[in-house]
Amino acid sequence: MPDSAREAELLDAERTLQAAQRAGDVDALDQLLVDELIAVGPDGRTYTKQDDLAAYRDGRSVVRELVEEELSLLVAGEAGVTFFVGRVSGVFEGAPFTARLRYTRTWVHDDPHGWRVLAAHISPV
Repeated sequence: MPDSAREAELLDAERTLQAAQRAGDVDALDQLLVDELIAVGPDGRTYTKQDDLAAYRDGRSVVRELVEEELSLLVAGEAGVTFFVGRVSGVFEGAPFTARLRYTRTWVHDDPHGWRVLAAHISPV
């Protein structure tokens, strides 16, 4: 459970991101990701924000199920990290998948935008 208002805001941002992934909401994802985002996918390749948004737009990335099993977070000043473990299924790069995944996301906070993802690493567990 969050100890501070900043932690509560980060928890809300993480859950908003999960909802945007499930809905394929490209506009919401655009607002939640910094332009400089670098993500390491479960395949070990790196992806940019533009890669991620394009994959959702054209159907190469579709989240059919995203079930949170564990979620913890850490906040230090204007930076935060979320640690998510859950079951995810859908389509990745055009191929169907089902996996148990760990997402480690580094977030940054600023007053005009709130919490946004700067970096992410996704791996099977």
